[in-house]
Amino acid sequence: GIAETRLTDGRVFPAGLVPVRFPRLRNLARAALEQIAGDAARALARYGPARVGVCVGSCDNGSEESLSAHAAYFTHGAFPPEYALRAQGPAHIAQWVAGYFGIEGPCLTVSTACASSAGAVLRARELLEAGLCDAVLAGGADIVSPTVLLGFSTLESLSPRLTNPFSKNRAGITLGEGAAFFVLSREAPDSGPVVALLGAGESADAFHITAPRPDGSGAARAMRCALADAGCGPERVGYINAHGTGTVLNDRMEALAIAEVFSDRPPALSSTKPVTGHTLGAAGALELAICWMTLAEARGLPVHRWDGVPDPDIPGLVFAAPDTAPRDPLVCMSNSFAFGGCNVSIILSLRQPPAVSARPRIV
Repeated sequence: GIAETRLTDGRVFPAGLVPVRFPRLRNLARAALEQIAGDAARALARYGPARVGVCVGSCDNGSEESLSAHAAYFTHGAFPPEYALRAQGPAHIAQWVAGYFGIEGPCLTVSTACASSAGAVLRARELLEAGLCDAVLAGGADIVSPTVLLGFSTLESLSPRLTNPFSKNRAGITLGEGAAFFVLSREAPDSGPVVALLGAGESADAFHITAPRPDGSGAARAMRCALADAGCGPERVGYINAHGTGTVLNDRMEALAIAEVFSDRPPALSSTKPVTGHTLGAAGALELAICWMTLAEARGLPVHRWDGVPDPDIPGLVFAAPDTAPRDPLVCMSNSFAFGGCNVSIILSLRQPPAVSARPRIV
């Protein structure tokens, strides 16, 4: 209830943070957080709670709780006693994550539409490089509320069938829900492979509230910034996890941008949204996690699932197939392009750990 300071599982929230029922979003986040609980515990033990931060990306600002509370108000003339307006604030999910682990360092929320969690990983990196934190728990979680569903329907962006990125027959997005989190640290773990965050780039189209800049120049700028930040040429990138929403505007724009940046030797790419759905604010972190698994677990490249019918208006791309051999050493790029022209590109690679890492490492 609203007066309680503990969740039903016994975890204690910081003073003044009142827990509210946040079922799907909280449960999605918790399912991902439990998988890295050991890494989080080691970071907290090594650095202390005040030197560990939280950065979470999400588009959802308590829509599920808000809609159910307002339904109760219209029916009974009063909000449920446990309803708290602060659950609609964008900071709620990040505060909940901090409370879940007892983290006391900087706590940030990023809400830049479908690039939110990719932006959260970048903000985590900045906290590390600025020396404000020694480790940061970063990622994102998002759900599909009726408001979101109706919004995309109004934009005529929903596909009546499974999303079909970069195909001539593409008809829009398939929505999904998900969460993905990482522990980032300036120091490498004592043993085992390390996935390094080599570089990142951001740009803003400043073109339209929902539509991307048609020529893809904003997306290309983000990718070039990421390559420059990583100190590597386009030829080193062996795989791109494309934003690949399956909408007419995004796919064409992204294809133009990739063809421009990787004009000499285009890498294999895929959109994993036909498998996961478009998880909105969680998409950047979820697709970065797919790149992480590709690198750390030596998996084959994620296959591009589509009907195989190319769009003649889209530049030719190299799509990852089951028999596509990854380049060695493999360098992965993950792209997130959001409403409002928020563009984020992140580059990861696999490295053996030195004693101390100058770059943030995803562990």
